[in-house]
Amino acid sequence: MVNKAPSVQAKQIEQDVNNILRKFDLTRRNAAERENLISLKQDLANVRLYTNAFELSETPEEQAGNAKNARRWLAKADARILKASESNIFGPVDVAHLSAQIDTLRSELK
Repeated sequence: MVNKAPSVQAKQIEQDVNNILRKFDLTRRNAAERENLISLKQDLANVRLYTNAFELSETPEEQAGNAKNARRWLAKADARILKASESNIFGPVDVAHLSAQIDTLRSELK
């Protein structure tokens, strides 16, 4: 298996989540569910931002800071995916797949 750059992995996670969310009419969800999904999308955008910055870092300290921030947003996104699965937005297979992608990305951000 060819390792992908962290920014490519982050973009793939974001695309996978968006593809799943397209199946749902979010206006028919309650306020808490909508808030969770909106926050999930923002968390994934932040992951993408910090993984791009991680790759473009010029110093080890800068790279470590960006990796830490990306991992923090990944943890939040992972928790929001689990929360959304309680409302049957993400099925067990989706959760397993997304969690595996997140774990892989997290391990790349050293």
